Amino acid sequence: MSIVDLAALGESFTRDPYPVYARLRAQGPVHRIRMPEGNAEAWLVVGYEAGRAALTDPTLSKDWGKASPSFPLGAVSSGPHMLRADPPDHTRLRKLVAREFTTRRVEELAPSIQKTTDTLLDRMLSAPDGRADLVEALSFPLPISVICELLGVPDLDRASFRTWSNDALGATDPEARMTAAASMARYLEELLASKRQQPGDDLMSALIHGSDGGGDRLSADELRGMAWLLLVAGHETTVNLISNGVLALLTHPEQLAALRADLTLIDSAVEEMLRYDGPVETPTYRFTTEPLTIGDTVVPGGGELVLVALADADRDPARFPSPDRFDITRDTRGHVAFGHGIHYCLGAPLARLEARIAIRTLLERCENLALDIHPAAITWRPGLMIRGPQSLPVRFAP
Repeated sequence: MSIVDLAALGESFTRDPYPVYARLRAQGPVHRIRMPEGNAEAWLVVGYEAGRAALTDPTLSKDWGKASPSFPLGAVSSGPHMLRADPPDHTRLRKLVAREFTTRRVEELAPSIQKTTDTLLDRMLSAPDGRADLVEALSFPLPISVICELLGVPDLDRASFRTWSNDALGATDPEARMTAAASMARYLEELLASKRQQPGDDLMSALIHGSDGGGDRLSADELRGMAWLLLVAGHETTVNLISNGVLALLTHPEQLAALRADLTLIDSAVEEMLRYDGPVETPTYRFTTEPLTIGDTVVPGGGELVLVALADADRDPARFPSPDRFDITRDTRGHVAFGHGIHYCLGAPLARLEARIAIRTLLERCENLALDIHPAAITWRPGLMIRGPQSLPVRFAP
């Protein structure tokens, strides 16, 4: 099988990967690719049915210890966590944190999310020229504020943290990824030390000092890994959900008008934003533990990297009619923007709540919101994992 060099496609692929995925899907459900990240090679699964099957296949391991010794990339997190574990370790780790992400606990955050959104929009709308970068003004500061409040880390160095997070998840240079990961690990160690000395009524303190009732609690390494996961995953998904969602509305004026006319459609609109241009292009890595047959292709065992194109699964016409059409009233049930199976995103309810509040309030307060850049000129984040614009210039009536 020939290698499809996604790295060589450059910015055109980063800006709009969907036609490339569609062409690959027409040829078959799995392809050998060269990734932009470090020119590493992987097996890319495309299509809805093949993607969902791979997401639940027990022979694909999330444990980096199962990766082939020749695989050139290293794990970037600061310690073991749920997205680097298989059952029974995964089951144990998820149980220790899942009780903090119940529907009731998330809904209780709504007033605080609304207040933060209002404060950020007050600041944005005070710009005398009626212009702003939506990523800087709303998409980034809202989720990072919410997750920091939830975890109890109000003094987070957000500028440094944003750089580390972007590099750890999106840099195509392996050295830059590992440098960012090391910087974040040192920072989190200091953060956890301060929380041990001064616990509060927050999630981080609960994870440090709490247990599952049977005495089980997170080890020091697991605490670092969980802190990394909650801080990074707790804001990255929502940042890009808000940015991609607003961009979809602004480039589809008839859908924007329909939502403005009936804001009760916001729940449906957010689900379509997730399906149409979700924030996670491919999820965290899976490695083969034995040969795996996908379609007519046998993917070797021995720790081969398998990536599932969530972005393509949600654009598969076999599952979603006219998939390249953005339609806020469509039936989006079954989309895989947050994954599928035991690794389904634990923070999905929180991301949805933040997006609903942020986008609804933005539309209520900005009657003349418009893009302040041609869509083709938008610079997108590199790499195959996180999908979103690096900035999103908008204009509005000041």
